[in-house]
Amino acid sequence: MGFHRFVAPAGLLVSGLPLIAGFLSGPVAKVPDEQVSEVVFTRDVLSVLKATCNSCHGEEKQAAGLRLDSYEAMMKGSSAGEVIVPGKSAESELIGRLRGEGGVPQMPMGFRPLSEEQIKTIEKWIDEGAKETGKNYQHWSFVKPMRPALPEVTNSKWVRNEIDRFVLSKLEKEGLVPSAEASRETLVRRVYLDVLGVPPTWEEAKAFLDDQSPDAYEKMVDRVFASPHYGERQARIWLDLARYADTQGYEKDLTRTIWPWRDWVIKAYNENMGFDEFTLEQFAGDLVADGDMDKIVATGFHRNTMINQEDGVDQGEARWLTLVDRVGTMGTTWLGTTVACAQCHNHKYDPVSQKEFYDARCCKTHW
Repeated sequence: MGFHRFVAPAGLLVSGLPLIAGFLSGPVAKVPDEQVSEVVFTRDVLSVLKATCNSCHGEEKQAAGLRLDSYEAMMKGSSAGEVIVPGKSAESELIGRLRGEGGVPQMPMGFRPLSEEQIKTIEKWIDEGAKETGKNYQHWSFVKPMRPALPEVTNSKWVRNEIDRFVLSKLEKEGLVPSAEASRETLVRRVYLDVLGVPPTWEEAKAFLDDQSPDAYEKMVDRVFASPHYGERQARIWLDLARYADTQGYEKDLTRTIWPWRDWVIKAYNENMGFDEFTLEQFAGDLVADGDMDKIVATGFHRNTMINQEDGVDQGEARWLTLVDRVGTMGTTWLGTTVACAQCHNHKYDPVSQKEFYDARCCKTHW
């Protein structure tokens, strides 16, 4: 059995087999220490304070002269002095304020307090020296998938392939043992439901049950992947991410004709199209040299925005909204991150500013 080579982007949820197979096929790489450190400043401290304290202690407003949106500003303290004492969380005013100790109002004032777990994480960071760790830490969607080292297991005789090692390692860690091997009836049902979304017919199930050859399972799986219904099952997730619909979305929600693009996606899956080609044709199929109508249809990806045909609509504003929607959808599907937040303000977690959201050159900076 050959794994399907259509590998999805970080933000796309698809069947796990192709994705895992892709991870296991590459070179082994060590993850940077700061990526797996127990407490990482940029990930566990700065992101929390930015999300909860930015309105009063950010770039635009600094109550009591205190900024909490950068390491340097945080360590500088407020107009009354330092708020963080490295190595001593109990003496750090920041912790007292977050807990509301000593009769002072609990911060962030007027908003939901930080959870006890979040406060303890910040305490731990301070007690460990309040260091600026994680400068190179990146959101998972910006990190190239690397093949991990195979974990050690006790019951090595149970292992048949590399994926089994990861499953068994987790089971042994939890003090569990693997379930008994599934029956052939269960196996054929699982494959059909996972890959096609429907159970096998009696004839399809019987063909597998009657096949006593050593590679019967592999042959059955290959038959399922060859089904034209494979593309229908897999394409539905991409259609959802691309906000596919047969109606316009606004007001009367009138019918639109865009099903040819839907069929193009199904065909792309069934023909095992490479993800590079899948991306190029949907972004710029109309610009491909010697391109045919099929490639033009592929650009329907960016025609799935809602369309407002109400009599009083401002056409200029409506066009602008569709452009903004396309940028946000591109971030969700291809980059695996919610860049749409940056259309209104600088992004709190990812390196995407509001200015870059409207500037095509940002792609050259980050991707």
